[in-house]
Amino acid sequence: MTTTEAVAVRAPAWRGGFGRLWTAAVLSRFGDALRTAALPLLAASLTDEPLLIATVTACGYLPWIVFGLLGGAVADRVDQRRAMWSVDVARGLLVAAFAVAVALDHATIGLLVVLAFTLTTLQTLFDNAATALLPTFVDPEALAGANARLMTGQQIAGGLLATPLVPLILTAGAAAPFAADAATYLLAAALLATLRTPATARDPRPSGSTLRGDIAEGVRALWRDRSLRALCTATALTNVGMGALIATLVLHATGWLDAGTGGFAAAMTSYAVGSLVGGFVARRLADRTGRIRAVLIAGTVQTGALVVIGTVHSLIALTAGLAVFGVMGMVWNVNQVTLMQQRAPARMLGRVSSAFRTLSTGVAPLGAILGGAVATAWGLNTPALFAAAVFALAVVVLGVVGPSVGATDT
Repeated sequence: MTTTEAVAVRAPAWRGGFGRLWTAAVLSRFGDALRTAALPLLAASLTDEPLLIATVTACGYLPWIVFGLLGGAVADRVDQRRAMWSVDVARGLLVAAFAVAVALDHATIGLLVVLAFTLTTLQTLFDNAATALLPTFVDPEALAGANARLMTGQQIAGGLLATPLVPLILTAGAAAPFAADAATYLLAAALLATLRTPATARDPRPSGSTLRGDIAEGVRALWRDRSLRALCTATALTNVGMGALIATLVLHATGWLDAGTGGFAAAMTSYAVGSLVGGFVARRLADRTGRIRAVLIAGTVQTGALVVIGTVHSLIALTAGLAVFGVMGMVWNVNQVTLMQQRAPARMLGRVSSAFRTLSTGVAPLGAILGGAVATAWGLNTPALFAAAVFALAVVVLGVVGPSVGATDT
């Protein structure tokens, strides 16, 4: 194969379904970013208790513990395209109802908790189905490029475009970001409903197979793969840190730095810009170092960025630190997902994906609660330092296996 041919294969074709899938994901991400940025601001307007605000974030992760494995098993059994658009319709209607509640001044912390929990419950099916569906539209050699383009597009829409608009959109009322999110869910559902899914042959399911047995098979497949097992453990640790950071970031910006909602929006935007740059860096770094080593480098740099965020009392330090954090976060995410798609058996990709996400994301509520407790006890900047310590531990864990397997994971 010539160099020209190799480049062509590594670039995903926009035709054949990938372009429409990309558009639906990016459109939905735009609305999600509006809601994600507005939700903590709404929570902060309802209470000034860090632990209560962190609880809203924690409940946004909790369903991965309860339903994550089930979502992956179901995703391997059903029409993944149909599952995705059905979930988006349900989420669109749910967020629309919440927007009405906010407009009528009926929003409470309890309602925010219910919304966060329900949306993530639906997401457990959607995300596992999406992870399993993408490889049907993309050549195996182009998976890294497809994941990078997908995640970069989502960051452009979600961070670079949507997040800076939140303060402006809020001038139209507290319900406006949620109404916009509902509309994007429904538009994304319409795109997914018209997507032509390639015909794929599925192995006949053994007689007497159960969801419990399917779930156990996926967990075993994840555990047997040394690279995926190490990466899952390290990702779980970083998600504890991420949970602590995200749950208290609005308090870090508006409280510790006294930067107001504009400062919070600037911080979120800088993270999105960094993630955008990371989308162009992720595959190139993995080509030079291997996927595991690329993740190892990303975690090391992120640890340093968190130390800067937690120790330097400056909005500039926060935005610069989050920009670097975003670059390396994208490097981590792109290579993590690509490695999973390449190494997991195709017929079990939904289950392996759900096992990975459940085990790694399920600890994020603990991180969110710990972040709120740390902020209450030692100050609003300390969750970032707590996150730095946890990221450092993740780097150590991944470093034990990285040097031995990283060279082969390209």
